[in-house]
Order: sequence, then C-alpha cells, then structure tokens
Amino acid sequence: MTQQRTPHCEPPDLWTSVEDLWTWLDANRKHDGETGLVLRMLKLTEEVGEVAQAVIGATGQNPRKGVTHTWEDVQGELCDVVITALVALRTLTPDPAGVFERHLAGVTERSLGPAASSG
Repeated sequence: MTQQRTPHCEPPDLWTSVEDLWTWLDANRKHDGETGLVLRMLKLTEEVGEVAQAVIGATGQNPRKGVTHTWEDVQGELCDVVITALVALRTLTPDPAGVFERHLAGVTERSLGPAASSG
C-alpha cells in the first residue's frame, strides 16, 4: 500500500486573511453604525467564553458532563479568540498590522526591557 502525499500548501498570510474575513463580515453585517461596532466587539467575549467552556470540558470540572473537550479543542478556541480580536481591530483601523506591531513592541519593551524589542 502506497502512502499518498498531500501537496504542500502555504499557510494563509495572517493579515491578508484578517482583511478577507473583515471584508466578508462587513458585506454580511446585519447592523450598521455603533450597534454593528459594539456587536463586533462583543463577539470577542463570546469566543473567550468558548475557551472557558473548552477548559472546563478538558478538565472534567462539570461532574454531570465529565470530560467533553480536549486540550486541542482549547487550542482551537484560543485561535478563534485571536482571529476574532484581529478582525475586531481591523474594524477599528484600516492598519491593524501597524497598530498591532507598535503595541506589541511597547508591551515587549515594557515587559522585557528595551533590548528585547529591538530584535
């Protein structure tokens, strides 16, 4: 029996994917203006709740349900939080990459010192 190789696929570019997701969501939004903005931000809270649910499920903390999730499920939910946050950031600025990179540099310098953020 021969093993088939899956063709190598490049992972999607982060910021291109964020832009594509934002464009798709914006074209399919149900609410405009401030209501739409607030709902986009609230989606992040929903995703964080799903992380909590997955952690509770992975640890079997609910005796009625037992173990319902894996740590891989938690990883996926954390990825959903990151994606949702980046799309929310794109909702607030046309330059989410620049805003994020500047903020990350500031957090890194504040936490690890000036030498850490200079590369």
